[in-house]
Amino acid sequence: MTTSAVAQVRAGTAASDVAPDVAPDVAPDAAPGVAARLAVAQLRALGWRVRPELPGGSRAFTAQAGSFRARCTLSWAGPVHLALGSEADVQAACGLMHVHGRRYGRPTPLGIDYASALAGTLAATGTLAALVAQARSTGQGRDGSDGSHGGDEPCVSTSVAQAGLLSVGQYLAAATATDGDDWPAHSGPGGPPFEAADGVRFELETLDPETWRGFWAAAGADRSDAGRGWLPFQQRYGTAVCLLPAGLLEATKRLTFADLERLARESGVDLTPVATGCGELEPDGSPWRLVPGRSVASPVTGGAWTVGRAPLAGVTVVEVCRRVQGPLAGHLLQLLGARVVRVEPPGGDPMRGMPPMAGDCSARFVALNHGKENLEADLASASGRAAVRELATGADVFLHSLAPGKDLRLGLDADALAEVKPGLVHAAASGWGEARGQQPPVGTDFPVQAWSGLAALVTPPGLPPTASLFTLTDVLGGVVCAEGVVAGLLATGLTGRGQAITSSLLSAARMLCLPELRSAAVQPAAAVCTDLTDLGANPRFAAALDRDGSCTQVRSPWEFHR
Repeated sequence: MTTSAVAQVRAGTAASDVAPDVAPDVAPDAAPGVAARLAVAQLRALGWRVRPELPGGSRAFTAQAGSFRARCTLSWAGPVHLALGSEADVQAACGLMHVHGRRYGRPTPLGIDYASALAGTLAATGTLAALVAQARSTGQGRDGSDGSHGGDEPCVSTSVAQAGLLSVGQYLAAATATDGDDWPAHSGPGGPPFEAADGVRFELETLDPETWRGFWAAAGADRSDAGRGWLPFQQRYGTAVCLLPAGLLEATKRLTFADLERLARESGVDLTPVATGCGELEPDGSPWRLVPGRSVASPVTGGAWTVGRAPLAGVTVVEVCRRVQGPLAGHLLQLLGARVVRVEPPGGDPMRGMPPMAGDCSARFVALNHGKENLEADLASASGRAAVRELATGADVFLHSLAPGKDLRLGLDADALAEVKPGLVHAAASGWGEARGQQPPVGTDFPVQAWSGLAALVTPPGLPPTASLFTLTDVLGGVVCAEGVVAGLLATGLTGRGQAITSSLLSAARMLCLPELRSAAVQPAAAVCTDLTDLGANPRFAAALDRDGSCTQVRSPWEFHR
């Protein structure tokens, strides 16, 4: 977010295009004002005019891009039939306190307005999608002609509760799967970060069991402890728990952090110290970066947009992503109506087999990838890369989470793909962005929380800074990435120029470090969820969840209407 955008979040209004008679908040928690102000700031950072409103019980705003307009409304509960009136209520009722609190043995508030940050970003994304639908349906706007619909502009609505449910979607699917369990057998309080002899607390990351074993052998840990620790360590992203053998935690306390760093370099694991606070940390730019390309495409129209037609209908996305951030972005684009073709290695993504299973596929994988088309291609082979480039010729978006520089080495970078598809939106989702050099450590959720200072914000008072095992930056990072893609589609629709979009887990973490998102210690009025299986069966959530199939899934967080 730009400095001016940050200022607008803090002020709530104060831009020249805001109506001078906009009223302040009518009362604390009367409506999700933080979410709305964040959405307005993100849209303004793109250069669009935004006019906030103050209807009773919700926040609303109208955005204008070129000659197109769309209105967005935000509420606390949306389709959830509960009396929710605050961030604390949403975190309690929708399972966020439950998932975050697994490592502490009890439901625990996050300490930041996490669901509101998600809701604000979703609101901006839905608004941009409505504008894209108009631009594609009329083919107008580039020449200055009037493509507006007068008083009949589309309206999108979302809520903080829907954002909260989206954040626990993987955990909910796992809890309600065919062989699911809301609480894994190897669960319990505790887990990383580790601590060195000189008091430095740090996150350790590796995706390879051999480097894991090599590090612990060099650190003098018992071999059996290393073996027993790998499964909970590997699965912590899906379970939000990580009960490790005590011997591993004790082994690092016998060595200084400098010694541990040396062992990590030699064995191939990455260590990230846990920052004690965000300090003056602010985003150094928008949570996404859009760079216009040189290629110009012919206007693309998809027929007149009508109520009931998804705003991104007719858009094709090629997705080359693993884990959570990128697949979630693709999932959101699909919920907006895009056709998403997922490229997987020969034999399919190994994540498909990660328990618990929903039928013959991982429940967590289903939560992120249900409904996508699949193409198996070996990117290490010339034929595999050629197949992906051929697929891109019929696409509007190429979305990837490849390691830094790998898209260039594979010939799948923005410039290379623009040659085969002018006007393509090329989106890269990474862990660190450009913050940690050309060869950064593995950029996954918990090291990003640690390095950014976010871990300190989400730690309960009185405890040392500790990253949440709830995948906070993965989920928000996926939403931010999807927002950048839709912003790129709008820019392409208005200018004809292709767009290169970059976003990262770090940019999502920095957004969450905004002072305006720090929650006061407020007791929720809503009942606290302590079992996601019960939440999935609760009829009050029925309109926001899809219980068909072998696990419960979260429905689209947006509704579009006139």
